[in-house]
Amino acid sequence: MEIRRFIFNLLSENTLILSGMPGKCVIVDPGFNSPEERGTLLDYLSTASLVPEAVLLTHGHMDHVYGVAELQRLYGMPVYMSDADWPVLEYFQRVAKFGIPAPDINFTTTPVEDGSRIKAAGLEFLVITTPGHSPGGVCYLEEKEGAIFTGDTLFAGAIGRTDLYLSEYDDLIRSIMEKLMMLPGDITVYPGHGAPSTIGEERMTNPFLEPFNEPEETIYDEN
Repeated sequence: MEIRRFIFNLLSENTLILSGMPGKCVIVDPGFNSPEERGTLLDYLSTASLVPEAVLLTHGHMDHVYGVAELQRLYGMPVYMSDADWPVLEYFQRVAKFGIPAPDINFTTTPVEDGSRIKAAGLEFLVITTPGHSPGGVCYLEEKEGAIFTGDTLFAGAIGRTDLYLSEYDDLIRSIMEKLMMLPGDITVYPGHGAPSTIGEERMTNPFLEPFNEPEETIYDEN
């Protein structure tokens, strides 16, 4: 799998372009929000001869969806998102804060559910619902490639905010501990902001998960 990361908008959001086959790609959380950022992403797709087959949205916060409507108009591909985050989309479309512009939410979404699978661009993603940062927060696990795209659920050394509209701290911690920390430690975590990490690294060192930090289990050969 080839991964290209772009850092877009005032909140330094990670927009990821994933490809598992020539000529096709999946875009995770397209957050471009200026003519320059739009040109950067579209120029890359043109130069790399990539056509998006799907957009995967980890959640509906505005910094992660700015480019969705335009991409769907240009390419007509499905946009996958939990229906539980439509109230979040609509709220932030109405109430832009701190001088950050409201997103265009004139796009259609294909709902996802926990355990469902999405196949596109030579890749297959397992949907893991992780409510907390938002009610419809979702992570996408590409098991064969050993990669998970966590949006704002889990970061390198941090977790998502829960002081936002419809956020819930207890739900977020439960999602992380019961669903993400149970995954193999060598899976690479690609978050919605900041640098990648691994499940094992976060399990052992993430200060927001204390007192749950524990070393990796050691397997002993009884023979």
